[in-house]
Amino acid sequence: MTDINTTPEKGQGLRQWLNAEVPTSRFHARMAQLYQGWQKLYANKLAFLGFLIIVGLVIMAAFAPLLATYEPNAQDLAKRLLPPGTEGHLLGTDELGRDIWSRLVYGSRITLFIVALVAFTAPVFGLLVGTVAGYLGGWVDEVLMRLTDIFLAFPRLVLALAFVAALGAGIENAILAISLTAWPPYARIARAETLTIRNSDFISAVRLQGAGTLHIIMGHIWPLCISSIIVRVTLDMAGIILTAAGLGFLGLGAQPPSPEWGAMISAGRRFFLDQWWVAAMPGLAIFTVSLGFNLLGDGLRDILDPKKSRS
Repeated sequence: MTDINTTPEKGQGLRQWLNAEVPTSRFHARMAQLYQGWQKLYANKLAFLGFLIIVGLVIMAAFAPLLATYEPNAQDLAKRLLPPGTEGHLLGTDELGRDIWSRLVYGSRITLFIVALVAFTAPVFGLLVGTVAGYLGGWVDEVLMRLTDIFLAFPRLVLALAFVAALGAGIENAILAISLTAWPPYARIARAETLTIRNSDFISAVRLQGAGTLHIIMGHIWPLCISSIIVRVTLDMAGIILTAAGLGFLGLGAQPPSPEWGAMISAGRRFFLDQWWVAAMPGLAIFTVSLGFNLLGDGLRDILDPKKSRS
């Protein structure tokens, strides 16, 4: 049987359709749930501010050629270390006469690239390790969790430095190193979630129907772990950005002349006392984006927490 009434009926407003007490189809239920989540996000002003910051980062990265006023790597030694607002340079220039605003705009692409790749690799691997360990238990659980504990025993930045030192400097190796150090928390969360639901009646029913282990894990356990993973990913983005900036600051991330924010701070630290804007502007960008992810993560935690859902 196909779903009916997947769109608002004639004479029925979209908002009324989304606020209907009884959904008429699966699509209707999903749209109503998304709309309720959006309302909760909009009502939380700090979370909505974080959402706007992240949207601004995406827009900046997508339209960098339009927003940048100069070429990010164009040098003009006659205009080196100009203060903000001088000669058309909104945020001033650096030690090579490059426009800081333009470099920040193009640097947002690098930041978003790092965030996107880490967000699509580390959580998936951690989710797989955690659900397999929690569902199978026994020696599999012991081996996987002890491996997770080994990774958790080291500070993330220190472990990332060790991986980058072994792999070599570069943005690709930096992303790989960050991903290798970011997965353990997701594995612990997924394991805890799996332990609470692996003996549920619906899991037993699916198992009696002949479903295999992989089908149960991916088709029935993963969907129940997604909300916790999403919240953790959003809250971890600030730490990932800081780790990437730390690698760039040490010269192990994106290499010159790439406008990576951490590398820009490293280059500007020599001029901080007299030309403070060279290092302060990329530092402010890192602070703003990190704050945005933290605010959004707190809001998503409130929205996706089942204990706070409507009765």
